[in-house]
Amino acid sequence: MPTVAPLDLEGHVYGAFFLGETPFFAASSGEIHRLDNGHKVSEAHHGLLTAVVDPATKSLITGGEDGKVQRISADGSVAQVAEAPRKWITAVAAGPSGAVGFAHGKTAVVVTADGKRREFTEQRTIEHLAFAPKGLRIGVARYNGVTLHWAGTNGAPVDLEWKGAHTFVTFSPDGRFLVTAMQETALHGWKLDLKPGEETRHMRMSGYPAKVKSLSWSPKGKWLASSGAPAAIVWPFSSKDGPMGKAPLELGTRANIMVTAVAFHPNEEVLAIGFIDGMILGVRLADEKEALLRRPGKGAISGMSWSQNGKLLAFASEAGDCGVVDISA
Repeated sequence: MPTVAPLDLEGHVYGAFFLGETPFFAASSGEIHRLDNGHKVSEAHHGLLTAVVDPATKSLITGGEDGKVQRISADGSVAQVAEAPRKWITAVAAGPSGAVGFAHGKTAVVVTADGKRREFTEQRTIEHLAFAPKGLRIGVARYNGVTLHWAGTNGAPVDLEWKGAHTFVTFSPDGRFLVTAMQETALHGWKLDLKPGEETRHMRMSGYPAKVKSLSWSPKGKWLASSGAPAAIVWPFSSKDGPMGKAPLELGTRANIMVTAVAFHPNEEVLAIGFIDGMILGVRLADEKEALLRRPGKGAISGMSWSQNGKLLAFASEAGDCGVVDISA
């Protein structure tokens, strides 16, 4: 059994992250906690709504109910990236070379490292954002699909349409596919690397009993893991048409106990699976061998992240029950 360093915080914790080898925990109260030679706290927001790691600058990007977009550095210092007074920042994204995307209402904004801003307005409320792996291009999830905007040039936006509410968007690491999670308890995907004259290819991944709130790509993008079922549903993306016509893997199955978070190991095809009862399993895809990483706890697992070397797994829960699992032990 791996060793677990527990951290008992008050209230809902949005997610767990690593900057270098230091674990960070973003609490919905707006406090950013880190375990760095002791437990330390930074004040980032009056109410935090969203957070992502920016690998380019080794920092954490956060958005809150106070209309602020903040950058938290590895030493815990807080710097303001942007502000939208009297707005709720409901989504943030980290782009290339320190670029930051954020959204409030129907407006998406991209701020580059030199301070330049580009604004994009949608017809409907923006639910989520993600940058493509190459080029300064951002995907904006909304009702009835996704809009792709070029943030560095004046290229025309591309609309990817599919009826329903799209609440989460992610690009495959190679940029060949774009996948959304939907309010209608399904995933939807588009093939982006189309040949001239080839029509848009839709990928429907349905059958989930609950809404998918967590998605994670394997290190080389061959697999996409998802929450929303009593097992981690892992779709194959290695072929040119992705998961079309293929069945997913179902890993870590537990009868009627829902998976709430998934996180692929940074270097190996090993998946951490967090459940609604606070339990965490590690599963190796090659042989589906399971390892118990954490026994059930107080609240549903709300987020997990691996350290860069893959020896530590940080986890957060909806009840403030957080910590770090040392799998090297």
